[in-house]
Formats: sequence, structure tokens, C-alpha cells
Amino acid sequence: MARDLEFIAWFDELSKKDIALAGGKGANLAEMTHAKIPVPPGFIVTSNAYSHFLKQAKLEQETRQLLKPLDIEDSQELKKASDKIKEIFSNASIPEEIASEIKQAYRKLGGGLVAVRSSATAEDLPEASFAGQQRTFLNVQGEGELLAAVQGCWASLFEPRAIFYRQQQGFDHFNVSLAVPVQQMVQSETSGVMFTVEPLTSDKEKILIEAVYGLGEAIVSGEVTPDSYTVDKKSLTIIDKQIAKQEWQIIKNPQPSEVEENNIKVPISDSRQYEQKLYDKDIIALAKLGKGLEDLYQFPQDIEWAKQDDRLFIVQTRPVTTLGVREMLAEIKAEPLLTGEAASLGIASGLVKIVHDATQLDKVKKGDALVAEMTSPDFVPAMKRATAIVTDKGGKTSHAAIVSRELGIPCVVGTEKATEILKDGQEITVDGSRGRIYQGKIAGEKIPLRSASMRRRFTTKTKVYVNLSQPELADRVAARDVDGVGLLRAEFIIAQIGEHPRFMLDQKRECKFIDQLAQGINSFAKAFYPRPVVYRTTDFKTNEYRNLKGGEEYEQVEENPMIGYRGCSRYVQELDVFKLEIEAIKKVREKHHNLWVMIPFVRLPSEMAQVKEILEAEGLHRSPDFKLWMMAEVPSNVLLIDEFLATGINGISIGSNDLTQLILGIDRDNSKLAGIFDERNTAVMQAMERLVTACANKGVTSSICGQAPSFYPEITEKLVRWGITSVSVSPDMIDKTREIIATVEAKLRIPA
Repeated sequence: MARDLEFIAWFDELSKKDIALAGGKGANLAEMTHAKIPVPPGFIVTSNAYSHFLKQAKLEQETRQLLKPLDIEDSQELKKASDKIKEIFSNASIPEEIASEIKQAYRKLGGGLVAVRSSATAEDLPEASFAGQQRTFLNVQGEGELLAAVQGCWASLFEPRAIFYRQQQGFDHFNVSLAVPVQQMVQSETSGVMFTVEPLTSDKEKILIEAVYGLGEAIVSGEVTPDSYTVDKKSLTIIDKQIAKQEWQIIKNPQPSEVEENNIKVPISDSRQYEQKLYDKDIIALAKLGKGLEDLYQFPQDIEWAKQDDRLFIVQTRPVTTLGVREMLAEIKAEPLLTGEAASLGIASGLVKIVHDATQLDKVKKGDALVAEMTSPDFVPAMKRATAIVTDKGGKTSHAAIVSRELGIPCVVGTEKATEILKDGQEITVDGSRGRIYQGKIAGEKIPLRSASMRRRFTTKTKVYVNLSQPELADRVAARDVDGVGLLRAEFIIAQIGEHPRFMLDQKRECKFIDQLAQGINSFAKAFYPRPVVYRTTDFKTNEYRNLKGGEEYEQVEENPMIGYRGCSRYVQELDVFKLEIEAIKKVREKHHNLWVMIPFVRLPSEMAQVKEILEAEGLHRSPDFKLWMMAEVPSNVLLIDEFLATGINGISIGSNDLTQLILGIDRDNSKLAGIFDERNTAVMQAMERLVTACANKGVTSSICGQAPSFYPEITEKLVRWGITSVSVSPDMIDKTREIIATVEAKLRIPA
């Protein structure tokens, strides 16, 4: 952050690092603003404002009492509790100091119509989203209406689907906070969604764009089946178009009132219903923006866009969370009852349960096939019980499609008449790979699929590990062809705890911190057992620690946190806090000895030796089932690699992101320097070669866990040639990386 902000922050004052303050959505809007992406201007009502509101209104205790006895599987009781909590939130007064700052910022923005969106601190993150859990308010006008919308966003943190999700994942309801981005409203003539990979097959060579007339809520909700355009990412040529009939659109209500909505549905003239919603030149322009965003985030993106007066705007982006291996079935020869659009791969059978609205969710039992006109975030609890999803409306980027892909269950959308033709209790088979629904239970032969083509599996000597951070993904990724976790980040788990560890220590609540951290780490150790899980101890920078509850009391404001008080240096100076983390590690290792430890940002060999002594004093001695690694990400690690290895560590893992920054002297988040930030730079490659070969000469494990091998296969090839023992990549690159390694090992005649 540029300065110490309280309740309001403008987009250009933050970046993608400020999730704790701005939430995932807000941090991404800020990052895009810096990168000159056409984002409607705006500001963020920060998570500090939400926390201050909670404290001043004394809402936590009453809310906890309502949630404590709740059975989240009982949809009716869940809704009652949610309604009561939202009523409490809505009846509370916004503190004047917050209201005043919001009104002042609104006037500075120019007043007029704005979009008010929820941005939770745990959504829109890599590897999992289940986005849409909170509310959005469009075409909000006036200071009073804006304050009400902000308060409505805060209250929506306790929507039934949000309560269900947090409780199921084991998150404390008050350790998740909420920010509220406020943007100038785009009056969309056309709007939609863009995926920078083909979302059904994870084909990275294609971009999918879906478009509807009017505001984009119709497409995200699945109420309207959109146009679908497929673009070749390399040549930026349109390779497929599917034009859908659209009978109505959502627009701003020209005369809203207290009893009428700000946005209304209006019919579309017969002559326009079958027209292409977006000109070809706009499709190509959008695809270029999509490529730019994927390059900016170095990860495939799920993007919401809008067009007004021949101008294209990006209103939201988040990582695609559904990449990877899926399963597809051989062709079924029977005649289908219904056809629609394939939305999530796989095939499954179940009894039909038709759900017309969220009050009927209890009808869906485990293993049923959920059939609905469309789904909304409120449907998620039932969707998690379902074996397959079928909807009348929607496209590949509708809520039903996205959530089904995240859950890994088959889905067919846009059937038009599933709720009419299918009957409750009828047994059906849903083929989400081809968009077909069959009568009865039909089995088939499973064929593995990756990136829309059949590929064989490879056995390699060089281990393929995965980088992970979120506990709810552990089981799913552990089922993949992966040798373990090469980088388990602590930061996401601690962000969910939400409080500064020293703050909890000083309040005599250190046991709670230890238990919650251990619970998060254990999710991975258990899921991957007996494969190794390399846990990187906390590497929050001071500005990130300040964003945790109580953090401002303990963290100084540093001019350059990136090379400030972080990593190994903190452990040797704050032993009492480091011991909390050690206790959590020991607690997990009582049952799962596959948990190893990696120390980040080690500047001096003496620091590494000191931390090793601390761990040994606490009972964590190097042994066949406990390894101690060091992140190699500081130039001193390269120059003094032999001295670092002499401290007695078991291995290193190259952090190519920070190593590149520090060798080239480049802030990788600076958009003006983005063009020359490249891990393939000769200086960086020479540094990595020195690290790997030094380890190989001494028989010490070497790995890499930065983004480099996930995006540059040629780096992976060189690392294998130099003798690296493992490569750790993002989940979507597991299979591609193993294939690259197998090819190189075959050339070098390295036995698997």
C-alpha cells in the first residue's frame, strides 16, 4: 500500500497484494487499474470499515449465538438464521466516521450511478472460488442509497450459501472479512464473460467469450443462454460462433422507486433476438484484453466485461479454478431424452430432483441429479450433494457450469425444457462431456482426458510436485498423478485465522492459533500421505502482517517490505512467535510424518544454522521422515550456496519469482517494468544452474517452486538437464510438466 489507509482506498492506491484490505475482487480491480486495463474508476470501502462497523455495533456475540446450534444441511433452518442475521446487520447504524468517508469518496468519484460489489477476503483466489457468495448492487444512485448498498454487502457475508461454505470448510465466520468496491456504472449495451482457456476441456489454446444484451447479471445467473464465441489464442482468429436467441434483457429501470428494483427485464424486439450480440472486431479486441490479463496474472483468467458506446470495459477478473485432468466416457449408443450444452465433463446417474427455487433444496439427497431452470449461489449446498446438474438455461460460464466444474460433477446446461420433460424420481444418466441426458442408468468405459486430447501417463525419475495453499483443494489435487506438495504456503491459512500471531499470543490465545494452523496444515498432510508435503513457514511481509487483526500494533511501516523484516530473520528475532508455528508442525507430525519444513528468505548461512538449531531444540531433527529445506531466492544463496549446504540442510527449492526480482532489481508488480521481468534472463538462468549443479555435486535435493516452470517449459527442460531432483508447479501444469520431464529424461537416457 502507498499509505496507511483507514476506511477508503482508491484503486490506484492498492495492488493485487492487498487482498486482506480490499478482498479478492477489490485487489484485482486495483491491479488492473495499475496495468492500464480499461476498468471503470472507483474506490474500495476497505475491510477495516467492516471490522469497525462490527465492533461499534456489537454484532459478533448475537450472530455467534444464532450460528452455534445451526445444522447447515437443513436448508430451511439455514435460511432462517441467515435472514435473522441480515436483519440485525441492516438495523445497525453505520458509524458516522465511516459514512462520512464513503460520502466524500462518492462525491469525489463524481456521484451519479455506481455499481457496489462485495469483495470477501477469501474469494477470487487461485485454486478455489465458489464466487458469487455475496451480493452486488447495480445502478445505485445517491449517498443514502450507496450507504444502504454497502450495508447490504456487509450483511450478505451471512447469506445462506456463504454460511454453508465457511462452516463446511472450517473457517471462523468472523475471520473472513469483507471489502466493498464502488465503481462508476457501465450501462451495458452488451456484456458477458470471457475465459482465457476453454473452460470445459481446459484447452489453453482457446479463449471463450459469451455475450448477452444488457447487464451481465443475466449471463452469470444463467437466466439467459448467451452467444458463444471461440477464439484461437495464438492467431486471435474466431474459430467458432454459436448465436443464441435472447427474448429479454436486464437494463436500468428508468423510474426506480422504493418498491421497484433499480434494474428491470425488458423484451427485445423480434428482429434483434437472433442477431449476433457482439461485432467480430469487438470479439477480437476482447480476446486481446484477455491475453493481456492472463499475462499480467500469469494464470488463466475468468473475466467479466461490458460494452457501452463502443467502449469495452473489464469489471472483474479472477483465476480460473477448474483446470486439470477430467474424465470422459466412451460414446453412449442409446437415444438421449434431452440434449443441451456440455458444461462439466464426466458421466453420472441419479434420481431426478426438480428444484424450482431455493426453498426446495432439501429435496436433493446425496447422489441425486439436481434439475433446475437455473441455479444461483443459494443452490450450492444442494449442488454439493448432487451427482450431476441439469438446467434449462445458461451457458458454459453460468453459475451451474462453473460450480459443477469446481465440484468435479457432470453438468448439462441450456436444455430449454429439462424441468418440463424430466420427472421427480426418474432415474437418468447425465453425460456432461457431450451435453446429453439418457433414460435409466448407463455405464461406460472411462477414458482419461487432458486439454481435449487423449494422452498417456508418464513415469519420471524427476519428481513432480504441486504448489498449494488452500485446504479445501487438498483431497482433489491429491487424487492427481503428483508426487507430493513441493510448496505448501502458510499465508492463506494464517489469513483465514485473521489475527496477528503476536496479538493472539499477548492475549493468551496462542493455543487457538496453534490449533487452527495445525488444522489447515493437516488437511494437506492427511490427503497426500505418505507423499511428502513441504511446508514453507510463514513469509508475510510487514505490510501484509499489518492487515491482520492487531497487526498495526506490532508492525512498523517499511519503505520496502519486499526486502524488509521477513522470513528467516523474523524467526531468530521473534522466537516466541516462531515456536507457535513449530508447535503446529509438531502437532500435525504426531499422525502424519510426511510433513517437512522449508525456511524462506534466508539471507545468511548463520541464520540458517540458527533456525536449524531452534528446530532441533524443539524436537524436529533431520531424519529419513523429516527433511529441512531452504528457499533459494536471495542472491546470497547463489553466491554462497556451498556455505548454506554446509549448515546441514536436506535440500533447497528455488523461488524463481523473488530470485528474478532481486537479481534483475525489478519489482515484478511494476507494470512499467513488466516487459523485462523474465525468469529466462541469462543472469537468472546462470543463478539457477549454479544452485542445481552445486546440490547435484553434493548429493543434496534441489527443487523449484516459483512460477517459472509453470509457464516456461524450456526452463523445466534445462533444470532436468542440470540434475534437479523435483519440480513443483501449479495444479494445471502437473501433467504437462511430467510429459516434458519424461521427454528430456528419455533424451538423456535417465531411467525412470
